[in-house]
Amino acid sequence: MDEHESLERILDGRTWDDFCDSLKDARTALFRESSPANAFDRAEGYRHLSRLLRVALERFVEHADPEHPRFYQMARADAKLGADNPDCCYRNCALDGRREYRIRGQRGTSTYLGIGTYYGHYGERGPSGCSGYMDSADLALDSDGRFEIVLSEQPHPGNWIPMESRTSSLIVREFFLDRAIEVPAELDVECLGVTGPPAPLDPASLDRALATTAAFVKGSVDLFTGWAEGFSKRPNELHAPPDSLRAPAHKAANQVFYHGYWTLAPDEALLITAKPPVCRYWNFQLNNYWLESLDYRYHPITVNKRSARLEPDGSFRIVVSTRDPGFGNWMDTAGHAHGTMGLRWNMAIDPPQPVCRVMSFDDLVAGRP
Repeated sequence: MDEHESLERILDGRTWDDFCDSLKDARTALFRESSPANAFDRAEGYRHLSRLLRVALERFVEHADPEHPRFYQMARADAKLGADNPDCCYRNCALDGRREYRIRGQRGTSTYLGIGTYYGHYGERGPSGCSGYMDSADLALDSDGRFEIVLSEQPHPGNWIPMESRTSSLIVREFFLDRAIEVPAELDVECLGVTGPPAPLDPASLDRALATTAAFVKGSVDLFTGWAEGFSKRPNELHAPPDSLRAPAHKAANQVFYHGYWTLAPDEALLITAKPPVCRYWNFQLNNYWLESLDYRYHPITVNKRSARLEPDGSFRIVVSTRDPGFGNWMDTAGHAHGTMGLRWNMAIDPPQPVCRVMSFDDLVAGRP
C-alpha cells in the first residue's frame, strides 16, 4: 500500500473501519471445532483477544519507532501469550536491521539474561525467527557488572549481537528464581547516529500500524490455538515439540521446552515426576487453553529450580489437581477443568523426559507413590 492510498484511508475512515473488522475476524480461532465451547473457556478467549490487542498496540503504535527505541514490557501478569513464563521479565523494543544500536546496562543478579534480535511477527505470512542471540554467560562485563552490546549487521569487536536487514525487534528475557531478592538488569538502548526528538505522527504510518496490530492479534491467537489443538491430541503428556513449531514464536535459545495439554475430572490428579538435570534454570507451569499462564498472583501454578520440593533421590513430584495433596509440589488448577502446561530446562545437560500419570486424587494421597 503506497502513502497516497494510506492517506486516503485515513481521511475517509477506512483505516478505522478495516481495523475494527479485522479484530472481529480474530474471534474465529475461538470457534474452531476443537476449541472449548463452554462459556468459561470462551470468555477467557475473549479476554485473551483483548490482552493481545493491548500488547499489539504497545508494540506497533506506541513503541514502534526504530530510530528512537524504548523498552516496553510485553508479557506480564495481565497480558499473556504463548505460555508466558511467570518467572520471566520480557522486554521488547523496535529495531531496524539496516541501522546500528548500542545497549548499555548493568547485569544485576537474575539467574538468566538472554538478548535476541528477531525478524517477523505472529501476524505476518513471511518468515519469522531469530537473527542473533547473546546469553548472559557469554556477556563480557566490567568490574562493576556493566556492559555495552552493539547490534549490527556487520561484526563488531566485544559484545555483539548480529542483525539482518529484515530484523525488526529486540526481545530480552530475564529469568528469576526469587524476584524478592534478585536484582533485574538495568538496560538502555539507542540507535546510533540519530539525534533530536522523534518526528510528529505520520498518518500513513499509523494506517499501516493499525493494520499490523489487527494482523498480530489474529496471527497470535491462530498460532497458539493451533498449538493447543495439537497438544490436546495427546492429553496429560509432556513432549518437546520440534524447533520448526516453536521457531516462529521467537523461542529462547539454549532451552528445551516440553509442552502438553491436561484435562482432569474433579476427583483426579496428574502426577508428573522427573529428576532435574544439571541446568541453570527450570520451571513447570499451568496454562489455560489459550496458552496463558494461570493467575500466579493468587494461585500456586508454577514451581522452579529454587522453590521445588525434592524427594530424597533428587527427583520432584508435581501434582496438578483441584486440591492440595499435602506433599510434593501442588499446582492449583484454579477453577479450570483443562488447559495447557509447560516444563522448561535452561542450559540443561542430558535433559530427561518427564513422566506423567493420571490417577484418583484419593488414591494418590493414600498411596503417596
